[in-house]
Amino acid sequence: MTLLSILRTRRPLEKSRRHASTSTLACVLLVLSVSSSVRVDGEPIHAADASTVAATAVSSGGSGTTTIGECEDAASSADNGHGDGKCRNSSSTDKDNIELHQDGKTHHASGFGPAKPSKAKVRVKWEEQKEAIPSQNVDAFKTIEENISKQQLENDFLPPNQCALYLAPSSLPNAGLGLFSGISIPLSSSINDYIGGTFPGYDDYVHPPLWNDLHIPIADPYKTLPYRGQQKFSSWLGYVWPEYEGAFLHDGPHNNPFPSVPSEMCEFDEGLNSATGLEFYVDIDDETPMSSFAPGIASLANSHTVLNNMDRNYDAAAIGYDGLQAPWDAGAGAFTPHKGLEFTATKSIWEGMELLLNYGEEWHENQETREANRRKARIQSNGNSDDSSSVRQRDGFVEGIDKKWDVLDFRERSRCPYELPTEKGKRDRITVGMAVDSSELEDGNQPYSEYRENDYHPSTNDYDKMRFKGFGKSKKQKKIDEGPSVPHHPKQITKALSYLEDHGVCLSFGKLRVGPSLKEQAGRGVFSTTHIWKGETILTSPLLAIKRDDFTIYKSDPDQKFVRDVVDKSTVVGYELLLNYAFGHPDSPMLFVPSAPLANFINHGGPSEGEKPKSKGANVVVRWPEEGSKAAKLFGWAFTNGFGDKYQDFDPTTNYEHNPWLEMHPIDVMERSGKLAFEYVALREIHNNEEILIDYGPLWENAWNSFTTAHPYARSGYFRHSIGVPPNLYPSNWLHVSDKYEIAEIKDLKSKPLKPGEVLPLTWAHNGKPVSSKYAYVVGLPEGFSDRFLQYSEEIGVLDLYNKLLGEQEGYHLPSDGFAVYKPGHLVSNQTTSGEVDRDIEFFAHRYHSDQFNFNMHFVAAWDEAARLSVLKALGDAGFDEALRGIGERFGYHNLTCFHGSYMGVTHCDQSKMHSDIYATDDKSWNIIFPLITVEGTDPELDIMAEDMNTIIGVHYLRDVAYAIGDFGYHQTRPIAYYDPEEHLDEKEKTLEFPIRVVFGAYCSQVDETNFAMLRHIYDGDDPAPFADQFTQLPMKEIHWERGTPSVSLAMPGMG
Repeated sequence: MTLLSILRTRRPLEKSRRHASTSTLACVLLVLSVSSSVRVDGEPIHAADASTVAATAVSSGGSGTTTIGECEDAASSADNGHGDGKCRNSSSTDKDNIELHQDGKTHHASGFGPAKPSKAKVRVKWEEQKEAIPSQNVDAFKTIEENISKQQLENDFLPPNQCALYLAPSSLPNAGLGLFSGISIPLSSSINDYIGGTFPGYDDYVHPPLWNDLHIPIADPYKTLPYRGQQKFSSWLGYVWPEYEGAFLHDGPHNNPFPSVPSEMCEFDEGLNSATGLEFYVDIDDETPMSSFAPGIASLANSHTVLNNMDRNYDAAAIGYDGLQAPWDAGAGAFTPHKGLEFTATKSIWEGMELLLNYGEEWHENQETREANRRKARIQSNGNSDDSSSVRQRDGFVEGIDKKWDVLDFRERSRCPYELPTEKGKRDRITVGMAVDSSELEDGNQPYSEYRENDYHPSTNDYDKMRFKGFGKSKKQKKIDEGPSVPHHPKQITKALSYLEDHGVCLSFGKLRVGPSLKEQAGRGVFSTTHIWKGETILTSPLLAIKRDDFTIYKSDPDQKFVRDVVDKSTVVGYELLLNYAFGHPDSPMLFVPSAPLANFINHGGPSEGEKPKSKGANVVVRWPEEGSKAAKLFGWAFTNGFGDKYQDFDPTTNYEHNPWLEMHPIDVMERSGKLAFEYVALREIHNNEEILIDYGPLWENAWNSFTTAHPYARSGYFRHSIGVPPNLYPSNWLHVSDKYEIAEIKDLKSKPLKPGEVLPLTWAHNGKPVSSKYAYVVGLPEGFSDRFLQYSEEIGVLDLYNKLLGEQEGYHLPSDGFAVYKPGHLVSNQTTSGEVDRDIEFFAHRYHSDQFNFNMHFVAAWDEAARLSVLKALGDAGFDEALRGIGERFGYHNLTCFHGSYMGVTHCDQSKMHSDIYATDDKSWNIIFPLITVEGTDPELDIMAEDMNTIIGVHYLRDVAYAIGDFGYHQTRPIAYYDPEEHLDEKEKTLEFPIRVVFGAYCSQVDETNFAMLRHIYDGDDPAPFADQFTQLPMKEIHWERGTPSVSLAMPGMG
């Protein structure tokens, strides 16, 4: 390998473009073992002297400059139209006489001329060195790779059109697809110089890298909850490098549920969202960070903390529109100005080795924590049994209960305190308006005046000992705890080329290059480097599946008082540049953006005008992977593969479903970005140096013509339009459908109401699958139930009390977490109450965390025994016994006790609290919520989180229908703005009628030895709930439904 070739590929690695490399002259050392005829200033230099020269170059640091073969003018830096502004050696360079500039002196080096033909893309075979590396010793590998360049290399040409870059199953566990090099790449070389491949006549002295990548800014950070949409995180955002860590996952103190949802419970992959390994800048000079989608290496390569072998070459970055200027040139702003995205080998790379980045310390810490906790979940769920199923069967729960929840069960049970406040101790405290979460006992803090031992604590509970007895003990469990084998040696991330050829797809094989497009205003384009036959697949690209609305940029103001007002969806301010790279159908909510190298440079050619060579129009078309092809098998595996514990390694012997995404609803496809693909296929023979073109479709062409013919000042911003897809590419089930998550049962209830006591799982309207097999159900109540219980609530004065509390009238304005006891019956006139109502019964009111969540939720519940019995009887009289019967029979319970009931009223809510009221009770407890007063014509009132812990569905409350939220059923009050007392400060205004929403929640459970301690703990939580002494011993004092005993009811409870 000539020094000139080495120097050209040894580009600086500094992350800031402002830092110049000072080690270039040290490359002289690399060539001495190959050439003995190198001379500096006319004198031969030998190996012994070279180290001194190299050391001088390196030690000069910032005080000296080292330049070799500098570009002498702007024309030479143009690099044959490559346009990245870097110095490259052209055919006019004097390769036999190079100037070495060091410390102000000019040294003339000779002997670098091509005595032998140019060694294009050196293919290094280091089998002996690889075998010499101890399998456990990474340091030994580093030592050898540092010296590898000093050894005589076995040089070989990469044959023309042989694959240089593969996409195949990753060598890392649970990582999906990965990038693999088809050629060996020396340390510090440009990755892009090698993985483009070669073609007949290729000369690395003349030709630059066949391609480098671009990146596309993502301007709008408000793509997800809590600002818009129905998901915390959309799958395509996992391929976007964030402006800052976690930019698109808007977690914060107001968004996190309680108990917190560990990341290992989440069935979605946030991908690069927490990555910090690469940075992308709005402007190179001031290095202002931005979020950016970088198709190619940056979005497809996986990460490893030790075995990472490449990093970005920031000095190669360039920004510009290739001479186009806005607003005069329509193309300026229609394609990304960010180009020159190249990478450098930070370690020697062998052929077949996976190309790996380092996403950053925080990303790896998150992944390690998630995987470790998943392993614990597997241990806890399986114990010592041989049951490897991820589902635990249980009566009534559709599809069984995912065992991932066992880790939360174990975690919450381990936090259960050993002492809890007595009834007297609790009432003494909350009478003065201070409710304290008993979890504070963990720190030795005992805020209440009196305590009792927590009997049936999980540590002494035989049931829990049995359930979790296998934690970390058996050999099998220890093996599970170790997790999948994680590569620790370069050999383990290297696959045979034959394997990659058989089971991967080629992303670059020398037949395509990037250069200035022949199309006016198009910037750069893709060209053939050799003859391409009709029907030949020239490129395969994974696809991001993106909701159409995600390309829209709405007016936003992060300084708004309320989170709900940050994004104003009534005002569109623009569209993402990414839209210009997206394929879509006008009647579908889903678009696709390619993520492979080269794919996003292909320009519009118009309709194909024939199959003869050099016919005008498009010469390539996109299609789905052909049945039986390697791409079909690879992406059939990737798309259907599960997440977390459901992940399955690629099996070459399995016949994976062909293009399974075509049978699915767009909502489901959009949850699997990067796991489906296009093939780019030649429509006719394509000659050497012919530009590759596809047909963007008539809609795009009409939009472009309208834009370009308009006066520059009459254009509305930059050109934005998606690329059309070929006819029949989109199946009919993708057309004329909604991209909104909806509940099937809610849509059907008006025409097909539930029978009293009928219990159904909430299922998605688009695919019929349950929102959660564990905790999201709907229950039918008797006709007129809501009206009967509403009448009771009016008669006892609760609704009048709410008008005063929510209007913050004098004497009823509670501070955040304030507490007060009232006799609401005294607020009602005698004419509106029946003689059976006790007007002296007492209820407490609690204003919950209003300072934290910007809402005015007030809980109202029974304070004295008379009020508790009154509420239970009213529930029974209204027909709630039917709900208990239905739940008990569906889930196979022996009995049920309603241990608490509470009204919940609100008029405004910005961000409420995603929370679970009950948890770790062995799936035997339910919060049964039904409406009393709702506001007509408003958005959904209740948010329920799906079991993937990512999607949140808003539902309306319905008359005579209850939502049953079970263990770990995360839900929250949806943002609303009916009435805000702060906007009506006049006391007279506060007495006027205003819209309010009031619902009631009944907490009912089969209380037994499996959950008694947890229910005591939950009930003694931060809600100021009295009647704690009902949890003193088993069996419970009251039973409100009992299997086979119809006489037991809420009005006439049985005795445990």
